[in-house]
Amino acid sequence: MPEPLLAVLDALPYLLEGSFVTLVVVLGAMAFGFCLAVPLAVAQVYGPRRLQPLVALYVWFFRGIPLLVFLFLFYFGLCTALDINLSAFTVAVVVLGLISAAYQSQIFRGAILSLPEGQLKAARALGMSDAKGILFIILPQALRLSIPGWSNEYSIILKDSAVTYALGVTEIMARTHFVATRTYQHMPLYAAAGVIFLVLTWLGIRGLRFLEQKVRIPGYSHHEF
Repeated sequence: MPEPLLAVLDALPYLLEGSFVTLVVVLGAMAFGFCLAVPLAVAQVYGPRRLQPLVALYVWFFRGIPLLVFLFLFYFGLCTALDINLSAFTVAVVVLGLISAAYQSQIFRGAILSLPEGQLKAARALGMSDAKGILFIILPQALRLSIPGWSNEYSIILKDSAVTYALGVTEIMARTHFVATRTYQHMPLYAAAGVIFLVLTWLGIRGLRFLEQKVRIPGYSHHEF
């Protein structure tokens, strides 16, 4: 068996363990970002005017600075300055989540704005408060309409997660680098890492597309991938 292929086969279990770490980082960051993005989007659409510039500032700030800068700023800067002992894994999830919240908030904001304005008025006419109308009428629809945008966000976070290797998170890229440095089989091993990322991207998008079709709202168009 050719030596490059043998190196990939030997390293495959180790790299697949790294893909599990990558998925946990990605899903953790998306969940953390989701929890922040929904109130940010609601505040931007329905919040008081004085709050909207603050949300816009958050979005602008976390979309305008490279991920690697944020990782180093939080891990080597803030954690040290505040004497907080967080693992590289935790910092990676938090930083990716904060950045993802900025992007996800705009996805949810667009979905909310795509809904007819009369729906909230109808909720009020039924005696519901604005908060209940947003919670029970607007958000369930907006979240379903956001799934195509969420697919894009998943792909972006998955690729960005490779940068967390710089902190020492033992995800796919870090493990590939360890093995490639030891075996000198850089080309086949990095190609294998690329294939793993492609498979994870495909699986995630297919899963979200399946979810989109299951929960799609009749009468609303949905995007085909």
